[in-house]
Amino acid sequence: MIVADFRLATIGGKPMIQWVYENVKRVSCLKDVYVATDDQRIFDVVFGFEGKVLMTSAGHTCGTDRLAECADILNLDSDDIVLNIQGDEPLIRPEMVLDLISIFDDDSVYMGTLKKKIEDESEITNPNVVKVISDINGDAIYFSRYSIPYERDGKHRTHFKHVGTYGYKVWFLKKYSKMLKTELELAESLEQLRVIENGLKIRVKETDWQTIGVDTPEQIALVENLLSK
Repeated sequence: MIVADFRLATIGGKPMIQWVYENVKRVSCLKDVYVATDDQRIFDVVFGFEGKVLMTSAGHTCGTDRLAECADILNLDSDDIVLNIQGDEPLIRPEMVLDLISIFDDDSVYMGTLKKKIEDESEITNPNVVKVISDINGDAIYFSRYSIPYERDGKHRTHFKHVGTYGYKVWFLKKYSKMLKTELELAESLEQLRVIENGLKIRVKETDWQTIGVDTPEQIALVENLLSK
């Protein structure tokens, strides 16, 4: 399932959301793919390229709440797995989706996400790049816009950035959407910290792939250049 709240944009001659939708549709093991929105313009664009789209409430403050509504609309079973893939990432690769799905091979997992090794050192101190650290079991310890772990002794350590795609079991998604916002979540403006602050687990898997979220005209030009190659 795709949850999309984004500016309308065209890249390489077709809507940005169409690139995302078609790339995710290439993953054959998915039962279905939807775009969820509260914007009639987005609804009409998806309908125009014959994609599946759900109109949701305009009252949601985050993607998790919108996704929980979709689970109700579709009458999903409590142990079904739902993926949340942002609609502003036209370079999303099927391999990334498969990495996310594979997290749920462990039946104990109820929420999962991805991380990617940081290769550009400027990203370590960039607050727009969210970093993540995990424990020996692969569960997230913390997500931050700060450069974690801090290199106190000056030794170079591996840093990982968070790749903002999520998977949930439906029962947990509904529980998560009813939790109150937490102090760290508000401080960092990172919704996933609500899970950690409530003493719950997020399994994090390393992926070799990354995508580019489009938030500026410059990023549109970058993505167009990459798609042309």
